[in-house]
Amino acid sequence: MKTIEQIAAELQGYDPQALSAAAVNDFLSRLVEPVTEVEQVGIFDALGRVLASDVVSPVSVPPHDNSAMDGYAFDGAALQPGAPLTLTLAGTAFAGKAWAGQAQAGQCVKVMTGAIMPAGLDTVLPLEFAKTSGEQVTIPPGLLQRGDNRRHCGEDLMQGSVALPRGERLGPAALGLLASLGLPTVTVVRRLRVAYFSTGDEILSLGEAPREGAVYDSNRYTVYGLLTRLGIEVLDMGVVRDDPAQLEAAFTRAAREADAIITSGGVSVGEADYTKAMMKKLAGDVGGVAFWRIAMRPGRPMAVGRIAKNGPATAPHSPAQPVTGEFEAKLAPSLSEISEVSYEKSSTILFGLPGNPVAVMVTFLAFVRPALLQMMGSHAPPLPRLRARSAQALRKKPGRTEYQRGTVVTTADGTLEVRTTGNQGSGVLSSMVQGNGLVVLHHDQGNVAAGEEVDVMMFDGAI
Repeated sequence: MKTIEQIAAELQGYDPQALSAAAVNDFLSRLVEPVTEVEQVGIFDALGRVLASDVVSPVSVPPHDNSAMDGYAFDGAALQPGAPLTLTLAGTAFAGKAWAGQAQAGQCVKVMTGAIMPAGLDTVLPLEFAKTSGEQVTIPPGLLQRGDNRRHCGEDLMQGSVALPRGERLGPAALGLLASLGLPTVTVVRRLRVAYFSTGDEILSLGEAPREGAVYDSNRYTVYGLLTRLGIEVLDMGVVRDDPAQLEAAFTRAAREADAIITSGGVSVGEADYTKAMMKKLAGDVGGVAFWRIAMRPGRPMAVGRIAKNGPATAPHSPAQPVTGEFEAKLAPSLSEISEVSYEKSSTILFGLPGNPVAVMVTFLAFVRPALLQMMGSHAPPLPRLRARSAQALRKKPGRTEYQRGTVVTTADGTLEVRTTGNQGSGVLSSMVQGNGLVVLHHDQGNVAAGEEVDVMMFDGAI
């Protein structure tokens, strides 16, 4: 396991006070390691899970040549260019069993969708195009080519081929594919466990009465949603006050129970930001913690590193008890209610995010999400980026990456156009609801003129 210092030494131009967004992702890809424990789950429980090994097809799909639609199967060799073809009906083949007859030259067989193609027949005339008279079926000229409307054995998957590769994150289509192979269970990587808490004396939990200078915690719920979308088991620790003892207890418990810890707030330069000091204290000899000032907007301050799992034990009702509001006490389990699990690794990955709501979401999407997917063993690609025409001029200084909330629409001429949501302040959480993506203005990019194309990181499937 490499230390923070060793990883930093591998990066060209590493400067923790002015780190590029690209360098952050490079750093994190070297820091995190996939979990190794696996389990068998049923197909209904496999949505969003990551395959621990290749799924090799035990059968060919489809298992036989079959008709792609209702119609009449015949030998396509009988087709003549520019001439109609009249055939005599020899019987009907239904889906689910082979037709027992044998078609002769000049005959056809009525087939249902999915029916096994009768021996010697390789083409299907769709039912709606057939001209019938008694037992005679006429095929209009120029309508078909030999082999039309027939599904070949194994055209989807051949027996023995890799149906789904290791690292595939299973979506709805993958579940159907597994079922088509007759597989009731699948081997997946165990769920990643992530502990999360907000920090700060100014943070109110739901159910607490408003007070001057305090705000209700929104980060806890956005992070919960982001993690849940990834299929992660979320350990909700609520709000931890700006108190060294409570912070130490929270970090220690979270490190023992989780693969990763996410916090919001407490990583800037404020006098009451005790989180940084506690991160350093608990890092032990497992690789340390780095504190960054990233060349980006929003979300400049961030911390990342490792927290040792072998910290001092805490009582079930320690000062770090996370639930503070009456409403949350009814809904959110604390770590003391979650059974102990043992992990092979001696440390837990830590992501210390800024406190402003939009900055939390942007840093999560840009940095934490890819790192967590890597920990899950997933080979999922990054969030899709589209090229869209900017509907307005955008001011941008080279030397930092900016993520502006925007809305992408399709214009009357069929092109994609993006317009920002307005106020881009890092506390304007409503802009993340109004927008459907982030306009990504890259590190070396300058001002953008109206009509110029920009990259947009789309939200769909993430938030």
